[in-house]
Amino acid sequence: MRTIECDRPPVTEDPSLQEAEAVAGALGADLRAGLTTMEAARRLTEHGRNELRSVEVPPWWRRFLGQFQSSLIYLLIGAVIVALAAWWIEGGEGWPVDALVITAVLLLNGTLGFVQESKAANAVAALGRMTAVLSSVMRNGQRQRIPSAELVPGDLLLLDEGDAVGADARLLTAAALRVQEASLTGESEAVLKNPAPLTAPAPIADRTPMVFKGTAVVQGSARAIVTATGMATEMGTIAKLLDATREEPTPLQTEVARIGRMLGIAVVVIALVVVATILTASEIGDIGDVAMVLLLAVSLAVAAVPEGLPAILTLVLALGVQRMAARNAVVKNLSSVETLGSATVICSDKTGTLTRSEMTIHRVVTASGETHITGVGYEPTGTVETEVGTEFADALKAEHIVVLSGGSLAGNAALRQEAGAAWEVQGDPTEAAFLVAERKLGLSARRQARFERVGQIPFTSDRKMMSTIERDLEHGGELVVITKGAPDMLIQRCDRVRVGMEVARFDEVRKAQALADVERLSSEALRTLGVAYRPLEPGETQDDAEALERDLIFVGTVGIIDPPREEAAVAIAEAHRAGIRVMMITGDHPSTAARIAAMLGIAPPEAPVLTGAELDTLDEPAFAAAVRETSVYARVAPVHKLRIVDALQADGHIVAMTGDGVNDAPALKSADIGIAMGITGTEVTKEAAKMILADDNFATIVAAVREGRAIFDNIRKFLRYLLSSNMGEVLTVFLGVVGAGIIGLQSSDGALVLPLLATQILWINLVTDTGPALAMGVDPATEDVMARPPRRREERVIDARMWEDVLTMGLVMAIASLLTIDIYLPGGLFEGGRSLDQARTAGFTVLVFAQLFKCFSARSESVSAFRHLFVNRWLWGAVTLSALLQVAVVEAAPLNVAFGTKPLTLDQWIVCLAMGSTVLWAAEARKWFMRRQVIR
Repeated sequence: MRTIECDRPPVTEDPSLQEAEAVAGALGADLRAGLTTMEAARRLTEHGRNELRSVEVPPWWRRFLGQFQSSLIYLLIGAVIVALAAWWIEGGEGWPVDALVITAVLLLNGTLGFVQESKAANAVAALGRMTAVLSSVMRNGQRQRIPSAELVPGDLLLLDEGDAVGADARLLTAAALRVQEASLTGESEAVLKNPAPLTAPAPIADRTPMVFKGTAVVQGSARAIVTATGMATEMGTIAKLLDATREEPTPLQTEVARIGRMLGIAVVVIALVVVATILTASEIGDIGDVAMVLLLAVSLAVAAVPEGLPAILTLVLALGVQRMAARNAVVKNLSSVETLGSATVICSDKTGTLTRSEMTIHRVVTASGETHITGVGYEPTGTVETEVGTEFADALKAEHIVVLSGGSLAGNAALRQEAGAAWEVQGDPTEAAFLVAERKLGLSARRQARFERVGQIPFTSDRKMMSTIERDLEHGGELVVITKGAPDMLIQRCDRVRVGMEVARFDEVRKAQALADVERLSSEALRTLGVAYRPLEPGETQDDAEALERDLIFVGTVGIIDPPREEAAVAIAEAHRAGIRVMMITGDHPSTAARIAAMLGIAPPEAPVLTGAELDTLDEPAFAAAVRETSVYARVAPVHKLRIVDALQADGHIVAMTGDGVNDAPALKSADIGIAMGITGTEVTKEAAKMILADDNFATIVAAVREGRAIFDNIRKFLRYLLSSNMGEVLTVFLGVVGAGIIGLQSSDGALVLPLLATQILWINLVTDTGPALAMGVDPATEDVMARPPRRREERVIDARMWEDVLTMGLVMAIASLLTIDIYLPGGLFEGGRSLDQARTAGFTVLVFAQLFKCFSARSESVSAFRHLFVNRWLWGAVTLSALLQVAVVEAAPLNVAFGTKPLTLDQWIVCLAMGSTVLWAAEARKWFMRRQVIR
C-alpha cells in the first residue's frame, strides 16, 4: 500500500523553538483528552498513514525481462533473428537448430539471474520481518494502544521506558526522559530530553524538546504532541534524500556492457568484410546463395559472441553469492560481489558497526588506586586488573564494591538472560554498565538481598545526577541516599571520601586529585560518572533533592566506553594490508570517535577529526582535499555522509559504505556498494543497501572483499579463455574464407565452402566453452589476493595485455585448425586425399582440443600452466567431459548427421590432439618471455 505524502509539516515553524502550548494550539490539540476518534480519522485521511513511502516492487515479469538488458544479450537476439530468417529462406524445413540453441542459452541466463535475485529478495524480506510497532495515546479522554501507523498530527503521545517513539513530537512534560537516537543521529549515548524550548535552531542531536520517529525511550516517561508523521518526519526527510540519490551501475556491469558494445562492433565489421569478400569473389545466382550468405553471417555472429558468457558470469556470481550467504552476507545484486572486491575505500559508521553498541565500564578510579575491568558488552564475564606492580588490596576492593553496587542501585536498568540466549538490557545502557561490572565481581546477589528501594529523585539537566533512597536491611533498616552523576557536579556536593573501609575528610587536595582523574579519563574519550552516598539522619525529608544531595561521601569515578568489536580491529588491519582505506563517519562526539579510531587502527591518536560543522565551512575544493587527508568524521549529518561518498567517487575511488541507522541510508545508496547491518539495521537502510550482513560483523566485510577479489580474478580467467576461443573461431572462419584457395577449401564447381558449419561453431561454444569456463569461475585462488592493492576504477577487466593474448592465441588456434583441414584436403599447401566432410571434422576437432588446452594456460597471465595444475578438480572434470562429448559428436552416427561430421581413424585423432596442443606450447613460450622481461 502506498502512503500519502504530506507536502509540508503540519507545524510550519520549528516546534523546538516554541512553547509546548503554542505548538498544541497550532495543531488544535487537547492537552487533557487528546483527539476524538472522529477527528483522528479525519486527520489520518488528510495526512496519510504514518509510514514512509515504500519503493514499488516491479512485477515478476518485468524483473525477468530486466535480465535481458545488456549489449551481449541484444547481440545474441540479433543472431537468433538472422538464423530464423536464413532458415525461412531455405524453406523452413526441419528445426531451426541455431536459433533454438541460442534462445535456450538466453532463457537459461535470464532464469538463473531471476532466481538468484529473487532468493536475495526473500532473504532480505526474512531479515525485515518484525512485529508492528504500537504507541500509547490519549483518544476520547482514555489511554489507548494503537498501531503507530495510525498516529496523526495533534495526537497526545504517552511515552514510557522501553517504548518506541512512533512519530516526531514536541514534549509537554518529561520525567528523567532519555531517548536512544543512534539510528537517526549516530549518537551512541542516550539523549536527555527537556521540554523547555530552545533559544536558537539546533541540529537534530541537540533538539532536546523533541522526540523523533524511529528512536526508543530507554529511561523515564513523558507526554508529547505529535507534530509530524510519515514522510514529514525527520526520518521521512532522509527517505526523500534517499529517493533523490542516484544509484550508479557497478563497475562489472559497466565493463560487461562495454565488452558487449565492442563485440557488437567487431561482429558487424567482420561480417561486412567477409560478406563483401563473398559478393566480390562469387556470383549470387538464386535464393539459396542468399541463404548461404545469411548463414555465414550467423556463423560469424555465433563465432564472435561468447553466448555462454552471460550465463557463465551469472552462475559464477551466483556461486559467489551462495558462498557469501553461508558466511552471513546477503547480496541483493549479483554484480555487487565483484564490486566489493574492487573497493578502495570502506566508509563505516561507528555505533553498532565498529563498536558493540553496549556501554561497558572500562576503568574505575577510587582513593586507593585505579583498575581496569576486562570483558566487553553485556556478557558479565571479566576480571579486575590493577596497575603493574600493585594488588587488588582489601581497601581498593572495598571501594570498588561501593562504586559498582552504588551505581547499580542508583539506576533503573535491568540485565537479563533468557535460556540459551545472549544477555540483554532493559533501560539505559549506561546504567546497565554498572550491573554488568557488578556481576563480574560477584556482587549482584548480595546487593539485591541487602537493599530495598524506598524512594527516588530522578535525573535533571540542572543537577546532572539522580539519587535513590535505599533501606539497608543489614544495618537495622537504616536509610541511605545513593547518588550517581556527572563527577564535577557530584564532587561539589561531597565533604568526605571513602578510603577503604573508612571515611576521611574530602579536602582540597583530594578533590583536586579526583577532578584530575576525571579530566584524564575524559581525555581518553571515556564517559565519566561519579558515585557518592551518605546515611540519612532520622526524620530527614526524602523528596527534597537539594537537602538530600549534600554532605555526601565520594566513592569514586568510572570510565565508560562503547567498546570496539575485537574482530573489527583484525578486519581493518587486513583491509589496510589489501590497500583499502578505512574511514569512520559517525554522529558521535569527536573525542569518542578519535579514541575508537585509534583503538581499531583506523587512524593514529594524533590524527585530525573533522565535524559536520567544520565541513559546512569548506568550499568544494577544500572539502575534496579534506576527504583525501582525513579518515575520521564526527557529529555529521546524513548530507555530510553523502557528500563524503560523492567526493571519494569523484576522486576515482570505489566506495563501500556500511551503516545501520536511517541516517546512513542515502550514503549507502549512493556508494558503489552499500552494506547494511541485518540485526541492528533499520528497514530503510536494508532497502537502500546492496548487501546485508546478517551477523552485523565487520569482519564479514573483509571476507566479502576477499571473495570479491577471487571472483574478479576468476572472471578474468574465463574471459581470457572465452574470448581467445571465440577469436579462434572467428579467425578460422575469416581466414578460411579469405584464404580458401590457398588451403584448397573449395567445392568442385568453384563455389565457396565454409571451414566450419554454424552448428559446429555452436557446438564448440556450448560444449567446450561453458563447462571449462564455469569451472574456471570457481578456481581456487593461487595467490594471496589480499596482498595486492585494489584495482583502480579506470582499470579495465580486459586490458591491453589480455587483448594481446586473446588475439595471439586465437590466431594460433585458427592456423592449427586450417592447417589440419589443408593436411586432409586435396590441393592447398599439403596434398591430402580425404573428403571435405572428414577434413572439416578434423579441423573442427583440432579447434575443440585447442580450446581445451587453452583453458589450462588461461588460469594465469604469467604463471606456467603446469604450476597448481591439479588444484581444480572441476576443471579437469569439465575438460574430460568436453573431450568425451567431442568424441561422441565425431564417432556417433546420429550426431554425424546433425553436425556434418565423419568418424576419424586413430592416427587422425593423434594428429588432432598434437595440433590442438600447439596453443598450450605457444602460451607457455609467451609466458616465459614475459617473465624474462619482468626480470630484466
